Amino acid sequence: MFAGLPELGISNGEDLKETLTNCTEPLKAIDQFQMENGILLPTLQSALPFLDLHGTPRLEFHQSVFDELREKLMERVAVIAEGKEEDRYRKLEELLEKSFPLVKMPSIQPVVMQVLKHLPKVPEKKLKMVMADKELYKVCAVEVKRQIWQDNQALFGDEVSPLLKQYIVEKEAALFSSDLSILHNFFSPSPKTRRQGEVVLKLTQMIGKNVKLYDMVLQFLRTLFLRTRNVHYCTLRAELLMSLHDLDISEICSVDPCHKFTWCLDACIREKFVDGKRARELQGFLDGVKKGQEQVLGDLSMILCDPFACNTLVLSIMRNLQELLSQDALPRDSPDLMLLLRMLSLGQGAWDMIDSQVFKEPRLVRQSINRLSSKVDCGLHLKCGKSSLPDLEVVTRFLPAMMSVVVDDHTFTVEQKLPSEEKSSLSYPTTLPESFNRYLQENRVACEMGLYYVLHIAKLRNKNALQRLLPALVETYNDMAFGDIFLHLLTGHLTLLSDEFGSEEFCSVVFDGFLLTSFSSKENVHRHTLRMLLHLHHKVLPSCMETLMKTLDPPKQCSEPLKELYTQLTEKMEAQKKSPPPTDETPSLDLGLHPVTVPTTASTPTTPL
Repeated sequence: MFAGLPELGISNGEDLKETLTNCTEPLKAIDQFQMENGILLPTLQSALPFLDLHGTPRLEFHQSVFDELREKLMERVAVIAEGKEEDRYRKLEELLEKSFPLVKMPSIQPVVMQVLKHLPKVPEKKLKMVMADKELYKVCAVEVKRQIWQDNQALFGDEVSPLLKQYIVEKEAALFSSDLSILHNFFSPSPKTRRQGEVVLKLTQMIGKNVKLYDMVLQFLRTLFLRTRNVHYCTLRAELLMSLHDLDISEICSVDPCHKFTWCLDACIREKFVDGKRARELQGFLDGVKKGQEQVLGDLSMILCDPFACNTLVLSIMRNLQELLSQDALPRDSPDLMLLLRMLSLGQGAWDMIDSQVFKEPRLVRQSINRLSSKVDCGLHLKCGKSSLPDLEVVTRFLPAMMSVVVDDHTFTVEQKLPSEEKSSLSYPTTLPESFNRYLQENRVACEMGLYYVLHIAKLRNKNALQRLLPALVETYNDMAFGDIFLHLLTGHLTLLSDEFGSEEFCSVVFDGFLLTSFSSKENVHRHTLRMLLHLHHKVLPSCMETLMKTLDPPKQCSEPLKELYTQLTEKMEAQKKSPPPTDETPSLDLGLHPVTVPTTASTPTTPL
């Protein structure tokens, strides 16, 4: 408790013990010890007997004086830290030398830690002593820890790792939330709200203005993204940078080449739309990557791989296609659409780029189209390499196929509203274009757009179109249709069609034709199906519900959350039998899409996307 006092020439308990052991008159020895080690203030000697008469213990008096002096000293340290740079460094270092021997004394430790906190460069020897002592390391300020961490990546990794795990757990918990709504889903929180999360704030505090620590965190995120393919690490990469931006940490923002791009994209995510002006700004950043700095593309691709960025890009693509349809224009004629596809492709290829360390952007769709047009005009035969073929064909083959599906869906919807005598004899197609299905399976950019079109159809409550599209999602690129983000959104969107679950045909398509095709091998699909049934079980055809309960009974080897969901559903159904069924009130929806007037001329009718 009194370690370090002898180093400063101050007697401690051991000195008193030795004095009493060797003296002949203990009382005089004690008086002498008190005189030499008490408060050296002559005017105080006459006051001490007065306090004795009032029954105030000497220990209590000295402790109160000590506490007061300690607070004054800590205030003085803070004042020194605000002084001129040269003076404050010198004074703080002198104070540290005098006080550090007492760093393990609980009553003095706060003063020492205060000095360490305000010292921009703590002597290496002192840092090593703090790092070697777990108790000291635990209580020292984050400003001191930063100086330790920047030269000890392993220790910093140990501190950061639990936070990164917590972040992923929170994101996954949001995807499996018991809430099921189209209006309040995974993408509802604004970027600024997300940056106020506990993990982001803690990481921001740990980094401070230290560029080296910031680079370490980015390296941790890249490594974990490569190891797990978990796109939530990409979200954290963007949120961390924008959190530092909010705090105006120019020391980091000014040196991160992704800062302005992320800032602009953050504004787009906030609006859930990339307008023309911001699209050109983003293009300028992409085109501005200089030769020799291609590694920047790796970080840019991670930022574009963030699900919130991807969501914004695809929604913008859908709106762009809507405008093209209303104008009878081709996808290849829209520079804005080409840029959106370029960014979506860059984000979708983030893992491959970082894994291969080949920091080369995929061949630009716009350039491919221009080259195609010029060579066709010249009557030349075009030969495309494999690397450029997918991007080129997404525009020239997949998007036209997708737009034909849109036209089919809209035509059928319009015809249903016409008088019977005006309806055509054409029946609604039950199959999709072969090229549409093929690209869902073979191209991740096309698959992403196809999945969002399914969500759009669900928003419109277009049961017939949904029944045609869902079976096509059984086989998609890298099983994207069975990913947590899409299933989270789809289950929420299906609540808009709750009344349709009373139909055996619709239940068969949703469950037998899609969800149940992979639930046995993918526990996440099992969980999302149960989440949806927790909200819609009273709408599902009873005979179908009975079969579903048997099919969805969790296997013995499954996670606790899955068992809990099934138990909750069982309890809800039991409670339903004892009470009348609830009535549904579907809220009005703002789909965030601008209405577009569809031409009624001889051109083929289209639908807003």
